[in-house]
Amino acid sequence: MSNFEKISIGIRDSNLSIAQTKSFLKELKIHNNINGKYNFELKTIKTLGDKNKTQRLDLLGGKGLFIKEIENSILNDEIDVGIHSMKDVPATGMCDDLEIICWSKRAPQNDVLISNSGKSFFDLPKGSIIGTSSIRRRAQVLSLRKDLKIKLLRGNVDTRIKFLKERKYDAIILSLAGIQRLGVEKSATEVLDKNLFLPPACQGVIGVQAKKESPLKNLFSKINCKQSQITSHAERRVLKKINANCNSPISVLAEILDGYIRIDVELFAHTGERIYKNFVKGSVGEYIELSDRLGEDIVNNLGQNIIDELEILKDDFDYSPKN
Repeated sequence: MSNFEKISIGIRDSNLSIAQTKSFLKELKIHNNINGKYNFELKTIKTLGDKNKTQRLDLLGGKGLFIKEIENSILNDEIDVGIHSMKDVPATGMCDDLEIICWSKRAPQNDVLISNSGKSFFDLPKGSIIGTSSIRRRAQVLSLRKDLKIKLLRGNVDTRIKFLKERKYDAIILSLAGIQRLGVEKSATEVLDKNLFLPPACQGVIGVQAKKESPLKNLFSKINCKQSQITSHAERRVLKKINANCNSPISVLAEILDGYIRIDVELFAHTGERIYKNFVKGSVGEYIELSDRLGEDIVNNLGQNIIDELEILKDDFDYSPKN
């Protein structure tokens, strides 16, 4: 970066990315009292995941589908920082020359159900069509209700809600954080219980990525949420320990309460059977050891081969009940 008066920020080309980035920058300006000192320029970048809006994510390559082009722009000095939804950032394989320099306060981690009928998940009629692109959500739905249909749903949040209203689906599952940031949380029929729909690692967290030793780290540090940073690191460390990515049917949630951290993990077979469920709890300062212990327990119980096989869904994503 040649001039601190202008800071170029790369983000995905979506209304959600724009909304969450503007909210993030508003907080930055309040905490740093920098109005008039910097000109923040948003540069929207189409990622591979955005360009291909119909194919299954796991068949596109899995890792980094919504961030790689932004990372390359940072490395090529075309932008100063990138702002990501951290659930899109792989726990393994991040470029050695880049780092996350700021973690936002976490929004609610839950998923939500939006249904045309206004009925909740367990009240939906048999054969109702559920829309999602998440292999995790697909497995969780099957674990609870194999009498529902599942149909692939790609696109940004606005597109997904549009398809729902066009009656192409009976209900869709989205993140609560996403619809809150877009200001459409009233459209949610039901906030799904985390005990039934444990979220993926880092859902609800926004991260700022820059080159290592970036002089901008000090500027963004004023709004860095230490608790969010610790819980996100814990969740990502579990995934790294088992060499898993965000397209596998794996849920990881770390929460801090009264000086203790609890990390919950669930893994599902693609057919919906839960094949692993466990948690660890200890002092916050032990989160690295706790994450490693949990990751080792997963590998010891399932075997690395089973975990690796979860990365690609061999069956058709769409599902219909047999009877």
